[in-house]
Amino acid sequence: MDVEIRGVVLLDPEDPPTTQPGELVLVIGARGRAAYPALRAAGRGGAAGVVVKLDGPGQAAALGEIAVEAGVALLSLRSEARWEQVNALARAALDDALPGHPGEGAEEGDLFSLAQTTAILTSGIVSIEDAAHRVLAYSRSTDSDEIDDLRRRSILGWQGPEAYLATLREWGVFQHLHSSDEVISIDSHPELGIRRRLAVAIRSGDRQLGTIWVQEGSTPLSERSGQALLGAARVAALHLVRHRRELSEGLTLTRTLLAGLLEGNTGPQPLATHLGFDATRPAAVLGFSYGTTEEVVAVPELTHTEVTNLVSVHIAARHRSALVTQVDTRIYVLLPQLPRSIDIDTLRGWGQEITDAARRHLGLPLRGSVGCVVSGLGDVPKSRREVDRILDAMLGADVPTEVAALPDIQAEVLISEVLTLLSAHPEIRDPRLTALVAHDSRHQGRLAETVLTYLNSFGDVRAAAAQLHVHPNTLRYRIRRAEELTGLELSRPDQRLLAMLQLRLPPAD
Repeated sequence: MDVEIRGVVLLDPEDPPTTQPGELVLVIGARGRAAYPALRAAGRGGAAGVVVKLDGPGQAAALGEIAVEAGVALLSLRSEARWEQVNALARAALDDALPGHPGEGAEEGDLFSLAQTTAILTSGIVSIEDAAHRVLAYSRSTDSDEIDDLRRRSILGWQGPEAYLATLREWGVFQHLHSSDEVISIDSHPELGIRRRLAVAIRSGDRQLGTIWVQEGSTPLSERSGQALLGAARVAALHLVRHRRELSEGLTLTRTLLAGLLEGNTGPQPLATHLGFDATRPAAVLGFSYGTTEEVVAVPELTHTEVTNLVSVHIAARHRSALVTQVDTRIYVLLPQLPRSIDIDTLRGWGQEITDAARRHLGLPLRGSVGCVVSGLGDVPKSRREVDRILDAMLGADVPTEVAALPDIQAEVLISEVLTLLSAHPEIRDPRLTALVAHDSRHQGRLAETVLTYLNSFGDVRAAAAQLHVHPNTLRYRIRRAEELTGLELSRPDQRLLAMLQLRLPPAD
């Protein structure tokens, strides 16, 4: 079982029984002795494994012996499972695992990733079905005792059992899903092997594309499960439409136009025309980051996908027209067609819900920023620039909030930009302060740190000494020593101001 799988292949009995190294071979239409040639060919070709269906329990031992002789792993499949679904499942898992095939995020990624994200947000067990009740994807569960009989039989057969489907029809569940966008709650029925679950329709316009089901496991569903499920259904609609190839080119165009609008390289009308937006309605941009470039690179690719999915699900529940994209190391949310009464507090609250969920479910300390609300799509680049200004400042300053708008941290943003300017222009720095930092570097000293702490404490020696965990006399000595070495006069306001700014610069490489 430690063999690497490099691809998936369907093998029909009428095809020549040839395979390639590392392939997982799905043997269609050949059971029992009829599967022997495929097993032997798989062994000769270096296949990773062979999947067959069994007619009865007696076949397993005989097929197992052939597999051992051939030197290939053998997997058996229940007779009611659908080959096309198994093929899709295997390929989706392989795409997620192979290097160079990272998860693509909420708009582009696979349904299994979305199902897992929804399970995390709801504390439940999720399955996604198409309009014919065929299971397309489901979340992982580490405890088989959590899964009720309905889910178990649906997953194993890739379709809801007809007896259960008839019961749900009798209760009016499907009629509700067909006619409403609202989340429906179904009580537990122990006598039928059914635990409590929530369901919501996946829609594209007036057409129902499928359903998302969330089953309650050993722990109660989270308080905001309904909201998370609404967002997941809107994101899932993008997946199902893409898989039907109805808007595959349209989705690519959407991403291109969105990136162009955020960057200011494309005007608002192409995106508005493409998606039917009113370009004159208010809009805003939210931004999220979970570290510096180096920190983001160190995060596993799966986590990138989970974060984008989480943002997409939460924001879709709040604003149907929201668009989510990742640019470099940051995730941006475009909120077009906002109500004219929208305010920054509401948007800050939406951002806070997302950062809370990321910390609670993914263990990631997301930082969020709220760009200004602009009068129309044409001013979206202004809102995006404000988002970046805030995130830049939050990365370099001790900001006592996870989500901020510009009025919240105006001073921190301006100081950050002044420091960026100072860093880019060495000619406007005081060489005496540069020499002080260099002296500390050579002698492993703390004079520059002491001066900055002293100035940040408004010259309060005892407060600065306590912060540095030194005696007040030690602090006084260090201040005198710094002045002697550099010729600084910290009694002069202009030199104090310059020192407070320049000593905040990061150390040179």
